[in-house]
Amino acid sequence: MSESEQAGKTPNDLQWGSFTESAPWVLDREEIRWLSLAPGLRARANAEVPTLTTPRRLPPGARVITVATQIIGALAPWYLKKKRGKFQDTSSSHADVSLRLRQAVEVLGPTYIKLGQIISSGEGLFPAELVDQFKKCRDQVPAEPFATVRQTVEQDLGARLEDVFEWFDEKELAAASIAQVHAARLLTGEDVVVKVQRPRVASLVRKDLTVMAWIAPYLVGRIPIAALANPPALVELFAETIVEELDFRLEAANMLDVAAMLHDLGQEGYVVPRPHPQLVTRRVLVMERVSGFNFDDVAGMKDAGIDTEAVIRTGMIAFMEGAMIHGIFHGDLHGGNLFVLKDGRTALLDFGIVARLSQERRLAFLRLMLSATTNDIKGQMAALRDLGALPFDTDLDAVIRDLRLDQATIDPTTLSGEQMVNEVQRVIKALLGYGASLPKELMLYVKNMVFLDGAISRLAPELDILGEVANISMMFAQRHGERLGKELGVDPTAVEFDMSSVKASLGLEDNVDRMTYKDLQARRELIQKRMREHVGR
Repeated sequence: MSESEQAGKTPNDLQWGSFTESAPWVLDREEIRWLSLAPGLRARANAEVPTLTTPRRLPPGARVITVATQIIGALAPWYLKKKRGKFQDTSSSHADVSLRLRQAVEVLGPTYIKLGQIISSGEGLFPAELVDQFKKCRDQVPAEPFATVRQTVEQDLGARLEDVFEWFDEKELAAASIAQVHAARLLTGEDVVVKVQRPRVASLVRKDLTVMAWIAPYLVGRIPIAALANPPALVELFAETIVEELDFRLEAANMLDVAAMLHDLGQEGYVVPRPHPQLVTRRVLVMERVSGFNFDDVAGMKDAGIDTEAVIRTGMIAFMEGAMIHGIFHGDLHGGNLFVLKDGRTALLDFGIVARLSQERRLAFLRLMLSATTNDIKGQMAALRDLGALPFDTDLDAVIRDLRLDQATIDPTTLSGEQMVNEVQRVIKALLGYGASLPKELMLYVKNMVFLDGAISRLAPELDILGEVANISMMFAQRHGERLGKELGVDPTAVEFDMSSVKASLGLEDNVDRMTYKDLQARRELIQKRMREHVGR
């Protein structure tokens, strides 16, 4: 029985954090030693990034050869089969190369597996076959032997396993790039999950980051998509996130920060598992165990009477408010990091990647949202510039003209495959000409939006996208109007919502007033089919 149950009252930590009511222990932020260490540890990790990501003149050791050997070894058989016409269609070719790349990534180890995990969240950004293969990198990575797990736990906790745990499952619940997790029960009776870092992962990650930093500059301008993503900046982002992931004390601190943010926003639809106040070290994280429905288990949720549309709606609002009001959000949303509890609330898991926005970029996000919902095209471009997507001296009017944002929207379903491919190439060429890139925080935000987009297709296919965006915008203005006025210098009562920009971003003409996700998905499939047919000729 927890101490809160013994006392017969609401746990005190619910006064400042979004946690479960059945607290296995109660957190006091003033008494947690690892929490006080977090700012210094985060600063030290961030200070290490420039050293790891500054390209060297010479290849950084034998690891370059190992990486090249694995990647070439994976691609060569596929390339030969393709040249010989062995594939029936583009889809089978994508499936073959995706399988080979995933296998190579798993051989190369934690750093590349983590890249695979990021790709696995990019439904709609990457080929479906590649996303499906790399989803296996989330929790189907070969696990470390239990003897290795025992050694790591005992070394970090400074005690034998039997002196801390009544029971510890030798079979892992899941194994991913940096760590694996095991179910256990403390001697004091609480059911917990124990996250254990893989041995030698820290040194291997640092070696791989130097390899990536050496390669990245050679990709600039060579592949259009890579150039738009800005490979050196992508490596820097990756370094910042993965270096922090190597210290579980930072992850535990992230859990408390996000829990506090959700509580401050009144987001009652989300909970965060409690990390243990004592049993957190650099390589071991003991946390409260929560259980619920897998985020993809739509049938199970509906059978339990859970409103899946409400689950999605809560996610959209909490994610947006966290970024724009508090400047913090979970940076790695995917199905494996979310549980839906029996009461319909969602438990957030895995806080290794949490985005933290500077005040300047948080305000830019606010301006981007306001401009999008008021059809202020130049305001949107200015906000994107302030987020780092465009150079600060960019002629915004010229960008608007070149991208034809000042013209009537053309419904892409009325275009042929050739016309659509040409249009995509035109837009990319124009963006590259202005030195556009995808800044770090925006990358994580877009990746999360892509995940939520895919989640809608499963949990709420009949949801009216336009109606939801309008309702959320109005709710946001009502709840945060006073803050909007102070921070952005606008009169919230004078804001007039105009969904034209939102409709244009979906490829819809201005006279469309309703669009369910199911309808939108059908449009996308038609567009993708025409483009594939044109490319495959």
